[in-house]
Amino acid sequence: MKDFQTILYRDSEGVATVSLNRPESFNALDETICFELQDVFGAIADDESVRAVILTGEGRAFSAGQDLRSMETDGADAADFVKDVLRRRYAPLITGMRSLAKPIVGAINGVAAGAGMSLALATDIRIASERSSFMQAFSRVGLVPDAGSNYFLVHLVGLPRALELAWTARRVDAAEALELGLVNRVVPDAELMGAAQELAHTLARGPAQAIGLTKQAMTRASTADLAEILELEAELQARCIVTDDFREGVAAFLEKREPRFGQTPSRI
Repeated sequence: MKDFQTILYRDSEGVATVSLNRPESFNALDETICFELQDVFGAIADDESVRAVILTGEGRAFSAGQDLRSMETDGADAADFVKDVLRRRYAPLITGMRSLAKPIVGAINGVAAGAGMSLALATDIRIASERSSFMQAFSRVGLVPDAGSNYFLVHLVGLPRALELAWTARRVDAAEALELGLVNRVVPDAELMGAAQELAHTLARGPAQAIGLTKQAMTRASTADLAEILELEAELQARCIVTDDFREGVAAFLEKREPRFGQTPSRI
């Protein structure tokens, strides 16, 4: 396995642990980390010695979502830029995780917001620390959910709850996440990695082909087509990124204040 700039990789007894390693930015997702995650999951797919994966974050966060400082937010090229980001960075990453014929255990160690929540929901089984939280932060900057969140949320919690989480962008703590079905289990923070490792090693010791095919069968059993949702997200996001609401949302985020969005909704 090659050296990475923004993730940590280690493996032991058939379990690969992948850690997002930008703790100074709460593991915000930029171009480098997205492409490195694509690379590492591609390598894991080809490595027969790896039979299960743990995905977690270094520091206090799982991931705060897309790094807004690396986003082009103005000008005529913004729409094309965001389509390119979603199609080249996120769609291959999320598709690669969901098509990986090996179980991915999400060890959610802190906040998972925006695309960071999407990344968490793309794992197969999620164990959350008691101090973890989840937030569909997109509407706070005038955007629609992306990176697969529309797909995952509707399938996990149903349409009404998915809409509420997306529209309000409210923080969901670990206890509520468990109640809603966003996570499988909640454990004390000190026990998180131990619980994730125990589960991952149990799965790694299981029947690899059957586990992989079960994942494939259950994923295909979903009624919606993930590829269609990912493409729809790219089209809708391209419309949102050129709005005043998005520019105001980013400005408010960077200035650490509440956004002042326009009062007239866009036509759908």
